Formats: sequence, structure tokens, C-alpha cells
Amino acid sequence: MKTEQVLELFKKSGAMLEGHFLLSSGRHSDRYFQCALLLAHPKLADELARSLAAKLPQNIDLVIGPAMGAVTWSYEVGRALGLRAFFTERAGAGKEAPMELRRGFKIEPGERVLVVEDVLTTGGSAREVLEVIKKLGGVPVAVASIVNRSGQKNPFEQDGLPYVALAEVKVESWDASGCPLCASKTAGPAIKPGSRPGAAQPA
Repeated sequence: MKTEQVLELFKKSGAMLEGHFLLSSGRHSDRYFQCALLLAHPKLADELARSLAAKLPQNIDLVIGPAMGAVTWSYEVGRALGLRAFFTERAGAGKEAPMELRRGFKIEPGERVLVVEDVLTTGGSAREVLEVIKKLGGVPVAVASIVNRSGQKNPFEQDGLPYVALAEVKVESWDASGCPLCASKTAGPAIKPGSRPGAAQPA
């Protein structure tokens, strides 16, 4: 599946939003990929997951993604690979709370783990998952996502890991202190999609 095909699925499902958004990284952007709207369609989710699975290394035992965005996606990729699928979650409220594996999920020592994200911007959440895996004795083997909007071909090259994305997208984002949308005073305050129903309109 090519980038154009993936983006077409986002558009058809109303999952590509335009406005003034606060990303999980803390940066602001004028475009947001609300993957939950796309993954709400089981047939589309299955199609995406199978397409990604065909591009992945073969030495994988387990799939893990960070909550909340990658919970459904982790499951779909695990299903496409015929593997277990877990998710990490924060140990408390707020972005600063550490990621951990809960709900009885266990990594066996030496298990080879694929980390998945829905949309990759800075790679911060994925790296937190990588640290959890290492601490529990697992072996990260690759990182993958539906959309790569990081601006880098492989943001995990310095970690010695391959990275696979279904779509490479160039979308501008800004530090909150230098956001032109905030400066314009016409775009309204930055919102985190899902926190204010109806505030963001599909593109």
C-alpha cells in the first residue's frame, strides 16, 4: 500500500482533520490524523495491518503499542501477524507519568518485540515503550506506524532499529511558543482532538 492510498483511506473515513491542534508531543499543528476514526472500520484496519505486516521483519514474537492511540492498532497488527498484542499505559495522570506494562501482560526474557504507533511525530512515546521492553528483558527488533510525520526516514536509526511506515507525510508542526496559528489569533486555541467533541472538522 502506497502513501497516496493510505491518505485516501484517512480522507474517506474523515480521519484527516484540519484546524489548530495540540499534539501529544506538546507541539502545535494545523493538521491531525485521528486514527481512531479510521481504525473504527474493521475492514480498513485489517487492510492496513496486513499491508504493514508484509513489510516487517520475520523475527517477531510480540507486538506492543502505547495507549491510548495504539491500543487498537497494536491488536490489528498482532492479528495480522498471528501474534499476541499488548499495550503500555501511564502509571498515573499526566504526560510525565512513566509508561508501564499492566493488566497481567508479561514479556518473557528474550522475546523479540515490535513496537507500533498509529502516527509517529517525535517518536517519544515509542521510545518509552522501548525502555519498558528492555527493562522487562524483552528485545526490541523494530518500530512501525501507519503514518510517519517525523520528517526523518528512520527516527530510530540511532537506536539500531529498523522503522517501517505505511505513509510518509510532511506536516508542519511548531513549538507552542513559536506557533503562527497562536500568533494569528484567528485560529482559536489549540485543541487536542477528542477532548472537545465537535471542535475539529474533517478535512
